[in-house]
Amino acid sequence: MAGIVGYGVYIPFYRITAEEIASVWGEDVNRIVKGLGIQEKAVGGPDEDAATIAVEAAREALRRGNVNGEDVEAVYVGSESHPYAVKPTSSIVAEAINAVPRVTAADLEFACKAGTAAMQMINGMVDAGQIKYGFAIGADTAQGRPGDALEYSAASGGAAYLIGSSDESLAVIEKTVSYTTDTPDFWRRPKANYPSHGGRFTGEPAYFRHVMGATKMMLEETGYKWDDFAYVVFHQPNAKFPKAVAKKLGVPSEKIQQSLVVPVVGNTYSGSAILGLARVLDVAKPGDKILMTSFGSGAGSDSFIFNVTDKIEERRPLAKPVDFYINRKVYINYAQYVKMRGKLKMS
Repeated sequence: MAGIVGYGVYIPFYRITAEEIASVWGEDVNRIVKGLGIQEKAVGGPDEDAATIAVEAAREALRRGNVNGEDVEAVYVGSESHPYAVKPTSSIVAEAINAVPRVTAADLEFACKAGTAAMQMINGMVDAGQIKYGFAIGADTAQGRPGDALEYSAASGGAAYLIGSSDESLAVIEKTVSYTTDTPDFWRRPKANYPSHGGRFTGEPAYFRHVMGATKMMLEETGYKWDDFAYVVFHQPNAKFPKAVAKKLGVPSEKIQQSLVVPVVGNTYSGSAILGLARVLDVAKPGDKILMTSFGSGAGSDSFIFNVTDKIEERRPLAKPVDFYINRKVYINYAQYVKMRGKLKMS
């Protein structure tokens, strides 16, 4: 079986608070924070985009995996905010880590689960013996229309997973399943600057149906119970949904706590679930079993089971933990935020 040989993350250090955004739009910040559970979010700087985030995360993963970029034979990057409409992000990453020219590369898009879709693809290629190492990356500089509820959550950040053979892995991929339907809860048309969403429709028929569907499918096919897992990770569009889905599924709250990065980072879209997984791997012990279920609007969920190996102890210190990036921050005001994220459109 394939597994995670190395993992790395990158979160920009700029932050804007929910209070700062609410003050511009005359909103009650206490209502916003209570509803979304997000106190602040990470904001990509003027020279940061999904490609730069993906490159930084990949370099960290190579350090942790103790692997040279020249040995990587596949780079798949999932994002909702690829910097080019026509030109791959994945080739930029491959060039930056010296994986070219003998590398297969592709950009993926399935809303917030494009990163986990990449993990499934690379997992299959390694299992089939087609490649030795491959990268699955989820990175975004998420967009939110000014004044929209998304503006409080849409954030910047990402994670990269170097996948290789199980005998080198710090966490082996035991199984993965998916649950997918055509549920139009969130979309962005060509040339539209910001996405649209179905409001409350994004909850029950979209997020909860798919996350619960994939997770239940995994439990039914494996026979595992919640006592078998040390940690559980769910996609985090806000802080409320993962806690609510855990309660609906009967997951003890302490099993998801370590993965919750959204209150202080925001929703990094394709990086969301896999950032939570990275924070779990930062503390997991050999023998721990982890369940992760992502979610992407449109809509679908990918569920995984990982078994942590004894290699986690030696590899973990080789790259920066998630909390390094969470605690490294500089606060900006709304005017700086608008400038950095290009929200001023010139006619």
